[in-house]
Amino acid sequence: MPTAQSSPSSETAEQVRELAKEFYGGFVPNQIKVLNEHSPAAARMYIATMDLVQEGELEDHEREAVILAVSRYNDCHYCTRTHALLGRQAGLDQETIETIHRGGLPSDARLRTLVQATRRLLDKQGWLDDDDVDSLEQAGIGRTELYEINTLIGLKIFSNYVNHVAETEVDDLVTEDEDIQEMWPVLGTMDW
Repeated sequence: MPTAQSSPSSETAEQVRELAKEFYGGFVPNQIKVLNEHSPAAARMYIATMDLVQEGELEDHEREAVILAVSRYNDCHYCTRTHALLGRQAGLDQETIETIHRGGLPSDARLRTLVQATRRLLDKQGWLDDDDVDSLEQAGIGRTELYEINTLIGLKIFSNYVNHVAETEVDDLVTEDEDIQEMWPVLGTMDW
């Protein structure tokens, strides 16, 4: 016997909207709207986790490079564009953003290694062997960075897949940015 779907209470949904406005500076992204419509708990989890990862060791621009790499890997129409804009705001230059979008590797050594580590974790579904871990450590990527990258992978797979299912509309502030428009669609294969 099928059960009826219950919709979230308007009070709970309003609490999440207020939380989103606080976190995103008065703005509620379409992705959060989609989540909140069906699962305020999922929307709240996403916002809380994004807030917590900012306390990690990765700097803002490094975190955005990892997020771009994951979103590009999963070909998420919403997150690749949104995090291109957020990456630029965090200090990534246009060339780095476009390079990651096109599947390449940034010229900056640290960002290149972070993107390579991200793609390796995704390809191997986290099953890094001793050689992988040793080579990453020699390149300056230790367990701290690996675990933060893993956190971002989990979070972005969640949001990327939600956006795939929901076909989330990209926010106007992103679509109105000409530099972001020029990068879409993403073409090319990954440079490992």
